Amino acid sequence: MGDRSGVAVVGSINADLAAFGSPLPRPGETVIGTDFSLVLGGKGANQAIAAVRAGAPTYMIGAVGEDMFRDLTLAMLTAEGVDVSAVRITDGATGIAHIRVDAVSGQNDIMIIPNANHSLIPDDVEASLRELHDRVSVVLVQLEIPLSVVQRVAEVCRASEMRLVLDPAPAQPIPSGVWPGVSVVKPNELEAQVLTGIPVTDRSSAEQAGRWFLDRGASIAMITLGERGALVIGTDGVEEYPAFPVTPVDTTAAGDAFSGALGASLASGAALPEALQRGLAAGALAVTVRGASPSLPTAEAIGAFLAAQP
Repeated sequence: MGDRSGVAVVGSINADLAAFGSPLPRPGETVIGTDFSLVLGGKGANQAIAAVRAGAPTYMIGAVGEDMFRDLTLAMLTAEGVDVSAVRITDGATGIAHIRVDAVSGQNDIMIIPNANHSLIPDDVEASLRELHDRVSVVLVQLEIPLSVVQRVAEVCRASEMRLVLDPAPAQPIPSGVWPGVSVVKPNELEAQVLTGIPVTDRSSAEQAGRWFLDRGASIAMITLGERGALVIGTDGVEEYPAFPVTPVDTTAAGDAFSGALGASLASGAALPEALQRGLAAGALAVTVRGASPSLPTAEAIGAFLAAQP
């Protein structure tokens, strides 16, 4: 068996069209914004860039359309060092995300048009994952692709002894067959509530929600709590990890920075506590930079940030 320090990302590839201003318009209202950007996005592509910047050989499995955004997205992934040989090019349009960012608070809202992302086929994805088995030990997946693909990914990971990190966003009901293949499920408070029906308002309710995932077969539940850090629930108990204090500029892709750095660290052989700290550091750094892919930190930046902490 070869070097399995790689990360495979099965997920969405989008062109992100972001508008910045404050306040954000209300329904029926027009406001004058302050800036606009067009960059690579999609939770899959973001996590792939986060993983490769965090130091892992990274392989993207996804789809783009035969349109003006194809070259933009693939060129940006390739420029970062992500292997895109498993990205399919389909008829029609590449996925689009329309993002509005409040330039004062840094909060955002996003509307996603999946387009090519919903053309992914379970058999194709399985074939790509099996080809990568000797190079990859960690797989990252999100929910901006068909749930049939997510379930197949979970089945392949379970059978092939690859660790699957599931970022259940956007939150939606997940087939029960997914959970036994999940090594780490990483919802935020709102996603945990949507999936479990348990309002997550404090440590006790977060722990209760985490155990809901374990009861269905996931190995570890990691409830991210924003500026309060993360709560990790496993068969060995519950551990709380505080967040690193930073001043947010734009929260877009903070969760993707977390997932990518977490996956890269796990693939390198790090234990979960160390990998989680690097994920939290990456997420903290990401909110201090505007944009999705531009905000994803490098391994060197994460290391320096951690070294500077008290």
